[in-house]
Amino acid sequence: MPLPSEWLPALAAFESAARHQNFAHAAEELHLTTSAISHHVRKLEAQLGVALFQRHARGVLLTPEGRQLADTASSAMADIDGVLRGLSTARDERNRVRINTLHSLTYTWLMPRLPAFTAAHPHIRIQVDTESSLARFDEGGPDLAIRHGEGHWTGLTAHHLMDDSLFPVASPRLPGVAELRDAADVAKLPLVRDLSRQGWADWFRAAGVRDVPFDERHGFSDTTDALLAAVHGLGAALGRERIVTPYLADGRLVRLPGPVLLARFGYFIVYPSHRRLRQAARTFVDWLLQQSPRPSQPR
Repeated sequence: MPLPSEWLPALAAFESAARHQNFAHAAEELHLTTSAISHHVRKLEAQLGVALFQRHARGVLLTPEGRQLADTASSAMADIDGVLRGLSTARDERNRVRINTLHSLTYTWLMPRLPAFTAAHPHIRIQVDTESSLARFDEGGPDLAIRHGEGHWTGLTAHHLMDDSLFPVASPRLPGVAELRDAADVAKLPLVRDLSRQGWADWFRAAGVRDVPFDERHGFSDTTDALLAAVHGLGAALGRERIVTPYLADGRLVRLPGPVLLARFGYFIVYPSHRRLRQAARTFVDWLLQQSPRPSQPR
């Protein structure tokens, strides 16, 4: 006959009491009262028609029948716990989205937007990796990535997320900033550079500033570090609009004179062309594209 459903709480109480050899400790583990544990055990004994514990002044001891049931119950509970954990882990993995992206873009553009996504999709878990090396989409790797480039990567589907533009910024406390009148004056400042493929030489050329020396005094591998260097007054930096906007909004940096240079490279959402995105990842891609300042199409 199938196991009566009312036996399950009693078996759980018995297994804990047998493992601890103590009703009080079992009650603490199961968040029950000691009398509730005792009631469950007595009910189980009555249904089975055997004594499971020998009760004495100092506590309880398992009877031979109790030991037999305890060994089986403990093994069964462990098996059930393992299956439940496995099912829970599988559910969590189905709802987890692994993203590889740029640290600078994560810090100033993606992170402020994520609370709105998680509020709309509370069951989806986000894992963000900001390693500078290109993501490897192998087993256990990211579901998708946000890359900066021209939009063509072999074996990857690329959705255009947004373009960018470049213009000079500096701390308002940097000596000489208040006296700047045009792009040529920017060349008089100490300059901070990062490893972007467009830099100060491109901007000065676009501004029509030629044959004027400029001092790229400090270099940083990460765009965020370059902007923070500008915030702390090390020099002027060439800011990307999508990344520098929060610094301008709170006054840590100010725009300097000169034109806005359209960036040669944009931001793209990419994932392996041969792999079908799981529903959670597809939901996140759709949401990202809604954050784009202009309509996005696959390239």
